[in-house]
Amino acid sequence: MTDATHAQRPACDPATVLDARFNRAIEAVCGRAADPQVRASGNPKFGDYQVNAAMSLAKERGTNPRALADEILKATDLAGIAAKCEVAGPGFINVTLEPAFVAARLGELSVSPTLGIPPAADPHAVVIDLCGVNVAKQMHVGHLRATIIGDSLARVFERLGRKVWRENHLGDWGLPIAMTLARLVREKADFARLTLDDLNAAYRGAQKETSTADLDAAYEFRCGPHRIAELELQYEPARAAMEHAKRTLVRLQSGDAEIVRLWERLIEVTMEQVYEAARTLNVKVGPENNRGESFYRDRLAGVVEAFAKSGLAKSDKGAMVVPFADRERPLLIQKSDGGFLYATTDLAAVRFRTYELDGSLVVYVVDARQRDHFKDVFDAARLIGWNTTKDGAESTLVHLGFGAVLGADKKPLKTRSGENFTLKDLLDEACERGTAEVMRRAADATSPTHGLPEAELRAIGAAVGIAAVKYADLSGDLTKDYVFDLDRMVAFEGDTGPYLQYAHARIASILAKSGEGADAISSAPLSLAEPAEKALALHLLRYAQMTLDVGRSLETNRVGLYLRTLAELFNAFYQACPVLKADDAATRLSRLRLCAISRTVLADGLSLYGIVAPERM
Repeated sequence: MTDATHAQRPACDPATVLDARFNRAIEAVCGRAADPQVRASGNPKFGDYQVNAAMSLAKERGTNPRALADEILKATDLAGIAAKCEVAGPGFINVTLEPAFVAARLGELSVSPTLGIPPAADPHAVVIDLCGVNVAKQMHVGHLRATIIGDSLARVFERLGRKVWRENHLGDWGLPIAMTLARLVREKADFARLTLDDLNAAYRGAQKETSTADLDAAYEFRCGPHRIAELELQYEPARAAMEHAKRTLVRLQSGDAEIVRLWERLIEVTMEQVYEAARTLNVKVGPENNRGESFYRDRLAGVVEAFAKSGLAKSDKGAMVVPFADRERPLLIQKSDGGFLYATTDLAAVRFRTYELDGSLVVYVVDARQRDHFKDVFDAARLIGWNTTKDGAESTLVHLGFGAVLGADKKPLKTRSGENFTLKDLLDEACERGTAEVMRRAADATSPTHGLPEAELRAIGAAVGIAAVKYADLSGDLTKDYVFDLDRMVAFEGDTGPYLQYAHARIASILAKSGEGADAISSAPLSLAEPAEKALALHLLRYAQMTLDVGRSLETNRVGLYLRTLAELFNAFYQACPVLKADDAATRLSRLRLCAISRTVLADGLSLYGIVAPERM
């Protein structure tokens, strides 16, 4: 492992120190550097960490692994770091750390503005495609996942010190939008008073009134002239509506001031609900993040031209396609009538995001069903060399496909009436359920929230409901479907968002009851004499590495697992180690400082999910 790699590891994490010390010893014993394979111990009675490199190195050298482990251990300088080290099993090295060493590292973490996260090594940006709503259509539950997963990853990379671009790729251009616009104009709609329901109805109506499916089928299957003539007469209004839509599209494309003004109003009405949902979800998505299909419209001809000039695209029955050597399906980038496709827009977006936004990592948080589409787009971008930043660094293109949100029947989530669940319906229900639970608890005279104003209780309740939804989504395997079960999600116990919020509020209450000032607590010497204190401290010291791991793997569930374990270890510590009634003042202050650090890390971890950390619950 190189020194540069070490520089990107959290200095306050004991694993970083052990890795460096054992690496030097391995190099001295074996004549070359090798990964020491430092791992947190699965069982504290065997130590705090385990070093596993001796087995693989011994096999390579043809020596006894226990004997090699002994050699490595003797060559490792662990003075002031380890209280006990021993070789066990086939050649593991078990390391038990000095409590004073752990306390010193935790002290460093507590005064670090980044909680021990090292400066970012990559100077380039991270670009995250998220949300992706279609203009004139209601947001649905699929937009929930695209929005909160993307926002959480953006928060993680911001925490890692990277420049992050949140890109909301709106479906705001093309014939479907022109069809909706044409229908509204024809109906003389009052654009100043339009609602999203109006737009949704107009969108559906436009799709229906321009459909000529039966006539198209009659031509395809060469039905008799009488049948075709009959259908042509029947579908004359549909053809007229389509012609009107096409003329509207031409006016829009040519910059007709009045049509552009009305088109902008459609976007405004659509985005009002998006921004409202973003505020409810505590998601950072605003007008500054919008870069829809319309943004790329003047770049599409250039995409086709670039692929044609490079010899990567060829004509196929008048259309332009990019063939691939390893699959039969080509990527269609221009239709025979000259029209462009989603793939053309996505290729323009890839080039913009890697080159102009300087993205060395571009993540598309989009439904898993789009897997093949993004594979083709990314492979085409690589063929033409559009997967590089301005200074020539290679960009990583990732489609983070997510599963569906299911109802209790394991089918796509529907309302009781059988309609698709809109995102607004889902969020309203979550907030109502969270508020009901908070109100129920506040009725108990012993509750910390008893007597709070109703408005404050409702704010806490909404935060609980949203935490329930976000945690249930983000703490699982993103690629899999999951069952939406609010009864389970809003519980204050178990593996839920409200449980973590409650843990934070509980720590805040302990600190408030102590009567100690923040300065007295933050400057108190840390003493980790009890096993539960040390176990909690060691877990706190792993926070920075966990965050780095999420940035590397894009697995948001690692945050949830870390926070759940943190809450459990804090509970074990609080049960085993009296805090407010500690035996002496020094122990009391030390434990209060451990509480304060736990609270800070827990709140910071919740912020990676965009979950509010209440002071009282």
